[in-house]
Amino acid sequence: MAKLSDNFAGERLGGRGQQVFFDAADLGDAGAALTYPGAFAVDFNRHAEVDAAAMDARAVNIRIRELMADGVGAITVANPGAKHSLGVGILNRLNLAFAGSLGYFGCGLNDGPNVTVSGRVGWSFAENMMAGTAVVEKNAGSTFGAALRGGDLVCKGDAGGRTGIDMKGGTIIIGGRTGAFSGFMMQRGRLVVLGDAGKNLGDSMYDGVIYVGGKVAGLGVDCVATDMTDADVEWLARKLAIYNMDTAAAANMQKFTSGKQLWNYDNLEPAEKKLVL
Repeated sequence: MAKLSDNFAGERLGGRGQQVFFDAADLGDAGAALTYPGAFAVDFNRHAEVDAAAMDARAVNIRIRELMADGVGAITVANPGAKHSLGVGILNRLNLAFAGSLGYFGCGLNDGPNVTVSGRVGWSFAENMMAGTAVVEKNAGSTFGAALRGGDLVCKGDAGGRTGIDMKGGTIIIGGRTGAFSGFMMQRGRLVVLGDAGKNLGDSMYDGVIYVGGKVAGLGVDCVATDMTDADVEWLARKLAIYNMDTAAAANMQKFTSGKQLWNYDNLEPAEKKLVL
């Protein structure tokens, strides 16, 4: 079996027409300066707890920022009460734990924090996440990881429909089932589903890879089955091991990619467009 380093070292999940402005690995010491203006220097050994029971979402988010500004690098939010839009817009390294469930749009627009949620999450969790990790111990609503751009996003239970819609990078892992139109208009990245997948999987996907361990109710437009490789199996096993998930499932996954029939859709004749769709 080929080593992972031989197959994926330095790999870019490229899309047609992708423009690369710079590579942080080539910047050397200057790469350390790639932080947001106003980013906080935090100490991961300093921990604080926020009791959100009597607070609204805005107050909780402000308190998280106040603690980061004070150098706290590990924050636990107790009693989140399924409030919406908690833990959003964090452009900083941080260990952030939610002891309970979140509502809609939790942890969106984040770039850097490592998030854990002990309960469930509603629609559009981690939308537009740029980097870091987010792990949900139970189930997730629809549009989980919409427009994800980087990092690892994990749901150890089931997820609703349109998981990874418009995904642009990173990795999404679903420990159970996912609903219809998962991977819809996917542009880059990897979507891993250990259970079953609903109808129209990968519909209109442009690039990227989808792995499914269970049954697929149906493929969407331009999503095609592709042969698994040893490198795929090794990568899956390594990634699943990080999150204490079933590594044995890696050897029995199905792989799906774009058929690339839609890449030149605008140039097709009307009759050809009907054949593609």
